[in-house]
Amino acid sequence: MSTWSDRAQAYRESPTHREGPDLDLVVEWCEPGEGVKALDVATGGGHVARRLREEGCEVVTLDPSPGMKADVIASAEHIPFDDGSFDVVVTRIAPHHFADIQAAVAEMERVSSRLVVVEDTLYSSEEHEQAEKLRDPTHVRNYTEDEWRAFLTDVGLEVEQVERFEKTHALEDWLGRTGCEGEEADRVRKLLADRMTADGTAWVDTKLVIRARKSQS
Repeated sequence: MSTWSDRAQAYRESPTHREGPDLDLVVEWCEPGEGVKALDVATGGGHVARRLREEGCEVVTLDPSPGMKADVIASAEHIPFDDGSFDVVVTRIAPHHFADIQAAVAEMERVSSRLVVVEDTLYSSEEHEQAEKLRDPTHVRNYTEDEWRAFLTDVGLEVEQVERFEKTHALEDWLGRTGCEGEEADRVRKLLADRMTADGTAWVDTKLVIRARKSQS
């Protein structure tokens, strides 16, 4: 996971990761408060964890990349905690990197006693997927809202709320974070042509935020 360790600082500083109304909603939907135990899966730059700690939560961060400086080095598919260890399990703008999304969702459900909150990029087209993979070979796949609902309900969670946010990404910064340049960067620009802003300096995607609750039955 040295690739991600090398990128760590860029993701800590990235404006689209560090702030925004989508981050605000993720934090709100975690129902934070004093003593609430939260697990931030694939914490990356640690932005969710930072905000939850400010709200009084007891947060454990988990990430497979040592450079992200998480409390626990582990993948989302193999979370090293007992069943129901946390009030809320959250992951933000990371599941498109998970090798086995269904295993990861099952693990998040298993270690939560109350809530699972997810934010990730919404699937839009195969051109968008190709662009993501070219720009970052660790990209696995974005998913549709229907797929996300199925992942969560299949492990027994009850989907409560879903919101969508359009996010604008400064193109050169976005390419630079993963070191995408030259011919590959030109190809990415062509693949994203239908998502570019009028001035061509940025592109737009949609983030899905979804909150699911453990079944109390």
